[in-house]
Amino acid sequence: MIKPKRLKPGDRIAAVSLSWGGPGKFPHRYEAGKSQFEQEFGVRVVESEHALRDPEWLARNPKARADDLIAAFSDPTIDGIISTTGGDDSIRLLPYLDLNVIRGNPTVFMGFSDTTISHAACFKAGLVSFYGPTFMSGFAENTGMFTYMVESVRRTLFSDVPIGRLNPNRSGWTDEGLDWSDPGNQAVKRKLHPSASWKFHQEAGVMEGVLFGGCVEVLDWLRGTSFWPSLEQLDGAVLFLETSEEAPPPTMLSRFVRSLAAMGALERLGAILLGRPGGELDPAQFSKYDNALVDTVRVEYGLSGLAIVTNMDFGHTDPKLVIPLGLHACVDSTNRVLSINEPAVISNGQQSAS
Repeated sequence: MIKPKRLKPGDRIAAVSLSWGGPGKFPHRYEAGKSQFEQEFGVRVVESEHALRDPEWLARNPKARADDLIAAFSDPTIDGIISTTGGDDSIRLLPYLDLNVIRGNPTVFMGFSDTTISHAACFKAGLVSFYGPTFMSGFAENTGMFTYMVESVRRTLFSDVPIGRLNPNRSGWTDEGLDWSDPGNQAVKRKLHPSASWKFHQEAGVMEGVLFGGCVEVLDWLRGTSFWPSLEQLDGAVLFLETSEEAPPPTMLSRFVRSLAAMGALERLGAILLGRPGGELDPAQFSKYDNALVDTVRVEYGLSGLAIVTNMDFGHTDPKLVIPLGLHACVDSTNRVLSINEPAVISNGQQSAS
């Protein structure tokens, strides 16, 4: 995998709308995220040609959205690319993406949810990309960004030293959905739930493998396409999964895992990481998702040696941890430690291959 150059103050970051046209619908929300991101990291955000178009226009023009992404990768003055928000149809971009451009212009790329599609394209192109906050979800956090997320972004994208141990957030989490159509809600702090530790479910020793994954519903759409990783690429991989704000039932997780087994991929994996479920669920329901995953892996397929970690801080709850697709993660289920023992980005003059 090729690593992009690290970000630094003064860099130009392109905002791209790859799915839903959130900035056109709620411009104040986008501007809040842009402003908070610029002030915290000392960078300049520039919008791609169609980033601020209204949702209806963007829905009719998937090629324009893809062109914006490829143009950002092609532009030597752009140092990073971040999705404005998610959606549900960026899979329509795949026919228009030039993987040679992506590979030939290694640039930091970040987003989550429906941006899973573009991460799969980067993975196929051989470029490390980053599953993390967007301008409208994460950087636009009401009353200011979460420190846990800021530290993860800084450590992952702005530093060329090994990321090191990944730690759970200890300062509370939220998935409260305050209405974006009301600008006044930007001044309302969302209610927090008490933080809980990540849960290690199976004793599997220590293993290390390449990170791949994203939103379960979106990954499900990718299966069967040429953008799904080969069995060889998933050999020993650390698969990370999370569920969206639509709160799919735990059975969807079971069915997805069964599909992996039918493909011959499940038994090749080294570990599965599961983010805290999205969708404003009662936290008492979270164990149902854990049980669905563990029971399917251990009871149905007898894979008691596959490391499983759940209740993690990434995906559709906040604050979010940044996960670098294509890097190697170390999962020590004996000592209950997760780490990434290499840098995610490089400095000028370094070799970019991982």
